[in-house]
Order: sequence, then structure tokens, then C-alpha cells
Amino acid sequence: MSSLRRFVCLAVHDTCMCTTFGRKSLLLVQPAKYNSLRSLRTSASRYSRWPTYKNSKMKPRTDAAETPFENIKIDGGPVGLSNLWKPLGFTIFFSSASFAGAAIWQYENMRAKAIALVKKPVGWMDGRTHRVKKWGKWRQEMNSWWNGLTEGQRIFFPLCFANLLVFVAWRIPRLQGTMVRYFCSNPASRTLCWPMFLSTFSHYSAFHLFANMYVLHSFSSGAVAALSKEQFLALYLSAGVISSFSSYLFKVVTSQPGLSLGASGAIMAVLAYVCTKFPDTKLSIIFLPFFTFPAGTAIKVIMGLDAAGILLRWKFFDHAAHLGGAAFGIAWCNWGNTYIWQKREPLLHWWHELRGGRIN
Repeated sequence: MSSLRRFVCLAVHDTCMCTTFGRKSLLLVQPAKYNSLRSLRTSASRYSRWPTYKNSKMKPRTDAAETPFENIKIDGGPVGLSNLWKPLGFTIFFSSASFAGAAIWQYENMRAKAIALVKKPVGWMDGRTHRVKKWGKWRQEMNSWWNGLTEGQRIFFPLCFANLLVFVAWRIPRLQGTMVRYFCSNPASRTLCWPMFLSTFSHYSAFHLFANMYVLHSFSSGAVAALSKEQFLALYLSAGVISSFSSYLFKVVTSQPGLSLGASGAIMAVLAYVCTKFPDTKLSIIFLPFFTFPAGTAIKVIMGLDAAGILLRWKFFDHAAHLGGAAFGIAWCNWGNTYIWQKREPLLHWWHELRGGRIN
């Protein structure tokens, strides 16, 4: 848990969280041409937010809104609560599938270890040594580096790499239309479900990406040590979708449609889990290392700021997504691990019988 001390607790909250494209967003993370990200609110939203439908029999319509990119429009206009049934079903299905897949993944890993101990495949070890020699010194160094990582770091680096790939894709002009459609969640979009997941890997600002990955790296080792890598990944992916749904719900209820992207909702779940599980752990701010405070206090302050952001309608961050992710992390720490993850034996028994029930 020593890595937790490097977390940029309160200061990072105002830089790494999901941010917005909006005319009121004046952060230091973007050039003047672009405003900051996780709500990607457009300047045209004040005209297309909830228009009056004359001569339209009150049927909702979708208007095209402007984006910071040339010749790219986003779906806008009013969205009713009935439009959230599909995202709700996707959230339940995706979260359930994530934890079921994680349980099966953990079973397969344990099975593979058991087979290796029983059979002790000397030939496999010889072949592995041969392949290392074939690739040379570079391969040996990479294997040595990877084997020296903690379980948390082995989960973090693939996640970070996926975020970097999406960040690079944002830089390709030909792909920006696709990125806006599939890697930004928007309750008014014709594509509702998959962007709830894909947007959690999406960052347009380099500073936004760096801050989120820094916080995830700081907390991933502690969370994986407490949860296991399989359960951690399920928590992270599920929290990303749950936080997106929380954002959808808030935007629909408050009549404030807009785009969202960023890993902050999922990271907030990890942060909330660690702070709830280890409330007495001392955290510090990166620029003020001499100032420390308990993790339990830190998560209360962060959630308090997000609650204030919702009540006061702050436009800088997607506070609803933050609160949704944090609430899920706390709920999983208090109840989910005990009443869901620890009750996975029937699923594992079914999977064991399905694949033959033997070690072979």
C-alpha cells in the first residue's frame, strides 16, 4: 500500500476527473481552441437542449449539434426516461457478464497452475528457454521486467496501453467522426450502449489522460492485492459502464444532454473501494508531501465536492459519473464481495461440468 502515498488526492480531483467540452470550461488541460473533456458540452446545446415542439405532435426529435471538430455533428435534442431502458439493461448485462467472466477466468488460472504442478512439463520449460534465446537479449529483458511487476501493475499497463491507443486515434482526423459516435457516451445518440463502455477508455486531452492513469497506477496495486486481478478488472469495467449510466440518468432528469468520455468513473470506483477498505491509510498530495490525511476522509471530501457539483450545476466535470462510480466501489466493498463474489460456487460448478469436470 506504499504506492497509495503518491496519490494526488484533492488536487488531482480537479484535474483527472471526467471533464467537459463547454463554453464555461476554462481549465489548463487544453489549448484555447478546445475546452476540457468528460461532458463534451457543446456551444449549440443552449439552442437544442429541450426545444418546444410546435406542429410536431410533441414527438422527440434529434438535432445535430456542433463539436470542436470540423464537419462533425453530434446527436442532440430531448431524451425521455423511457429511452434509458436499453442502457439500463446493457448496464445490468455487462456488469453481470464481467463478474461471471472474471470468476471463470480465475477458475481457469487456478486450473492451469494445478495442471502445471501435477504434470511438471519439462519439455515446455525447455521450449520456453529456446524461444528466449531465439529472440535474444531484448526478449530476456522484457521477460525480466514483466516478471518483476506486481499483479496490479500487470493489470495497469494493458489498461494504460488501451487508453493510449484510443488517445492516438483521436489525433487522426479521418477517425474523429467514429470517435465522437462510439467513444463518447451521449444519451441523445442513436448509438447508446457500447459508447457507455468504450468512452471509459477515451481521452482527448493529454493532461486528462496522464492524470487519470497516474491515479489508476497509484491505486491499482493495493486494489488488486485486496481483490485479486480478476475481480479487480471486473470491478473496473463494470464501474465504467455504471458511471456512464449514472451520467445518462442525470442528463435526462436535468434536461442537460451532452457528450461524456474519460476513465474517471471507473477510477473513482477503485479509489472508493481502497479508501473504504483501508480508511486509515495515509494519503498525501503530490505537491504537498508533508501534508497527509486518512483515506477515509479523502473519499468523503471528494464525494462531497461531486455532490456539490450536482446540486450547484457545475459544468467542469461529469459529477454524476463520479458519484456513480464511487458509490459502486463503496457498495462492492461493503456488500458485493461478500454477497456476490463469494457466492460464485454454483457458476464455477456449472462451468466445471460444462468443460468436462476433469484436469487433462
